Amino acid sequence: MENLLEIIWDAVLDSLKNLPFLLGAYLLIEFIEHRASQRLTQALTRLGPLGPLGGAVLGCVPQCGFSVAAANFYAGRLISPGTLLAVFLATSDEALPILLSHPEALDSLGRLLGVKFVAAALLGIAVDLVAVHVLHHEEKVPFHDLCEDCGCEEKGVLRSALTHTVKVFTFLLLVNFLLNWAIFLVGEDRISRLLLSGSWFQPLLAGLLGFIPNCAASVILTELYLGGSLSFGSAIAGLCTGAGLGLAVLFKVNRNFRDNLFIIGILYVAAILTGTLCQFLFS
Repeated sequence: MENLLEIIWDAVLDSLKNLPFLLGAYLLIEFIEHRASQRLTQALTRLGPLGPLGGAVLGCVPQCGFSVAAANFYAGRLISPGTLLAVFLATSDEALPILLSHPEALDSLGRLLGVKFVAAALLGIAVDLVAVHVLHHEEKVPFHDLCEDCGCEEKGVLRSALTHTVKVFTFLLLVNFLLNWAIFLVGEDRISRLLLSGSWFQPLLAGLLGFIPNCAASVILTELYLGGSLSFGSAIAGLCTGAGLGLAVLFKVNRNFRDNLFIIGILYVAAILTGTLCQFLFS
């Protein structure tokens, strides 16, 4: 019973951390939808090559809330797929605070930020150059998919934003609870053994572990790296796919399933390539 209460409490805390970002993102989305001019909307949807660079910078900030906000912006067609992927790839969640708490690992922190920023920016720019030929987005008014059935246009900015926030927050709370419960049942030691310590296949498995849509994934990956069970390249691979709750929110708010699979596929391939390259460079 005590463990269950602790799991519930951790799930609530993890979800509450994202609440300000969710509300802020939806307030901005609803304000633009209700009040902003068409010119502003078009400018936001056509950031060009600066989009992925900005996304890479935001992703390096140690907060998974930016990936949540980016998923919502992408579903509303405010940002490009390259910008979304740049945010996802650069996101490290709790890895940065943990590394900062270990003075002996500060050199790893610098390498981590540098590698993830460069990889995220390059990936985002490359994806934006080819995405128009792959995703085949229909020309739609921004926010059409995000707000098609919720009647946002009939409500005020605050009420519409609160409605979206409550729905997604409830979804995140459920996801966090289920994931925390699963991690409790499996255990971190067993996860470490499953990651094939010392194997060149380790980045492949670490990349899959990073897809767990929860800040706990970045904590596990970072602790395993600091403990010597995970190589730097494998940690990079896992932290590159570790977009926190952003991936869960993407599937919740973006209705184009093929689009979502494309995002995940590109993210995984880029993470594995980046991690494997780091295996050679920093081993």
